[in-house]
Amino acid sequence: MRHIVSMLLENEAGALSRVVGLFSQRGYNIESLTVAPTDDPTLSRCTILTLGDRDEIEQITKQLHKLVCVLRVSAIAEEPEGGLEREIVLIKVPTPNRGVRDDVKSLADIFRARIIDVCAETLTLEYVGSSSEVDNFCSTVTKITEVLEVVRSGVLGIARGNHYMHN
Repeated sequence: MRHIVSMLLENEAGALSRVVGLFSQRGYNIESLTVAPTDDPTLSRCTILTLGDRDEIEQITKQLHKLVCVLRVSAIAEEPEGGLEREIVLIKVPTPNRGVRDDVKSLADIFRARIIDVCAETLTLEYVGSSSEVDNFCSTVTKITEVLEVVRSGVLGIARGNHYMHN
């Protein structure tokens, strides 16, 4: 089962390394990892997508709490009201002729994707959605044309409603 673990950690050298090391030492795989500073420049928000059962995720969160550099940990799906998940993907596709270009533009309209770069032989698309929506978008694009390059941001997650992570 997939789980999104979100944490606030000190924005200092080695903090992320300690978090990733914990996963590695325990034999847990990280499916995706995103990290960036928060509105407080001394803190970073780290979101990790991992696979495991409920007991494994509980063990991971307990171990993360023990790290000095980690201030808060939350398993997003376990929040009382659930969570929101988003991912961004950038896809570069060839458009060798007008027909393919028109098909790609139509697909972008259907999915509400944005065309963010246009040149004579390629288009670059941007799409934002849940991981499953991004997967579906990518697979649909491959049915229309070849994909030259794909870049995915990794999952971002936040609790719904009045639940929030603070320092």
